[in-house]
Amino acid sequence: MAITYADEKKFTQDQVHDLFESVGWQSAQYPERVYRALMGSDTVISAWDRDQLAGLARVIDDGEMLAYMHWVLVNPEYQGLHIGSGLIERVKEKYADYVFLEVMPEESKNASFYQHHGFTLMEDGRALQIVRPS
Repeated sequence: MAITYADEKKFTQDQVHDLFESVGWQSAQYPERVYRALMGSDTVISAWDRDQLAGLARVIDDGEMLAYMHWVLVNPEYQGLHIGSGLIERVKEKYADYVFLEVMPEESKNASFYQHHGFTLMEDGRALQIVRPS
């Protein structure tokens, strides 16, 4: 199996939905909104096994100083193949000239994965969120 990476948004809504559903994310309940969000994002890097969407990373940026990596997900069938690492390294390359590249893992258990890639915990930082039902 040869995984290839792309920075074009060439995926379909169904492929995205299948990926989000495979990892059990709540976002999978909103396939149209997730697809539109990805299409409107500054950067989406995807990982492919031929025509199978194996993973993706989504980044929102201000064009100059701050890039925020919001989603990094890999289909469980492809986990353990370093696809997540490949996605993150490509994001880091693209945003190498930015002052800040940030990520907020939604589960604290994932922090060590990002630390392995050079991210550090923000001193005294806290994530805040408003969730609105659809």
